Amino acid sequence: MDNYENNEWYKIMRTLFFILTFILIVGAITSAKGADTNTVSSTVVTDKSVPTANAPSVVVNNSDICKTAASTAVQTQILGIASGITITDENCERIKLSRSLYSMGMKVAAVSTLCADPRVWDAMYMAGTYCPYMGAIGEEAKEGWEKNPTLVPKGSQVFKQIEITQKEQQTTGLTDGQKLAKFIILGMAMHSGIVAFFP
Repeated sequence: MDNYENNEWYKIMRTLFFILTFILIVGAITSAKGADTNTVSSTVVTDKSVPTANAPSVVVNNSDICKTAASTAVQTQILGIASGITITDENCERIKLSRSLYSMGMKVAAVSTLCADPRVWDAMYMAGTYCPYMGAIGEEAKEGWEKNPTLVPKGSQVFKQIEITQKEQQTTGLTDGQKLAKFIILGMAMHSGIVAFFP
């Protein structure tokens, strides 16, 4: 009897297993067919360009600062680079420093600050009001600049011409006045018929 019951139980379980397996397989096939019939249409954009690199806006708000802003950007199909900087205006700084010194009563120092610019140095030299040299002004300052040409601001056209003239004088050994005097004496000697030999 026990064997019969066991066999019967075994058959029921086996049948149940087959039924459940069949239901699972049919359910999977049905859901797969349902997925096949549900189509979703979508558009994929593949030719979209990369965002453009925009140059940053560099703002200098304080008007007392001698700086200007500059920004730039470069964009390629692969990479974009943007940058911004501030540029110091040295001429503006020099003028502001000179004004500050002048307002404090330091007039010679204010002029000396401006004289760091070779254009100002040239203008002062040509006007006969020489830039201050180590506290000296006037003719003493002129002598100081001529004795120490390395301290003259680089780019001075006047001092460049002075150096050329000094080199010519060193090669000939005569100044313009001496050359003129020699020419006059030579002319007078030739006019009077005296043969003169000058070294």
